Amino acid sequence: MTSTDDDLLRVLIADDEALVRGGFRVLIDAEPGMTVVGEAGDGAAAVAIARRTRPHVVLMDIRMPGVDGLAATREITADPGLAGVHVLVLTTFDHDEYVIEALGVGAAGFLVKNTEPRQLLHGIRVVAGGEALLSPGLTRRLVARLVDRPGTPRVDHAVLDQLTAREREIVGLVAHGLSNEDIADALTISRATVRTHVGRAMFKVGAHDRAQLVVIAYQNHLVAPPDPSS
Repeated sequence: MTSTDDDLLRVLIADDEALVRGGFRVLIDAEPGMTVVGEAGDGAAAVAIARRTRPHVVLMDIRMPGVDGLAATREITADPGLAGVHVLVLTTFDHDEYVIEALGVGAAGFLVKNTEPRQLLHGIRVVAGGEALLSPGLTRRLVARLVDRPGTPRVDHAVLDQLTAREREIVGLVAHGLSNEDIADALTISRATVRTHVGRAMFKVGAHDRAQLVVIAYQNHLVAPPDPSS
């Protein structure tokens, strides 16, 4: 039984290097269940194509001419019409500052371009499923720097009070970098139940995605701020 276009995980590639875009396209189109729906050479084109094609995931380069990847990510994540679009940032620069900026504007994950092909494909599936592509160690180090930066999201305490005890518990585990599977195992509940609690918590606090939920959790002290040196 062949897959229809509606069954496929749709990916948009945004990078100013045609050879890079071509390489990603070959890799993704060869992966069962995935397809490339468009290519963009700059951030403005990426936003326009995202609005036209509604991809599940945008592979977004940071450094592009004109509108860069960070500005394009901000525009995509702020558009209510693109609520189901997740941005996975790709760059040759793995400095913390780029990761912080990407998360701050709504990226769901971050990978360097020399990532192994299987890890890239895995990353696409992770963020398409609504999870953040962040290792626990990376999460702790970056969020420790991000929580007090101007412009990072804060939530009214009346909104936070709407979270149930179980939602707060699960948000805390998310903030420490655990996946839905890890949380399900730790609490002896199903992954579907975890997804439900995470989704409700995101809705209540206004988080666009799981990465923003992590930032909000730390910034509003739902969990103890991490030690930057750990």
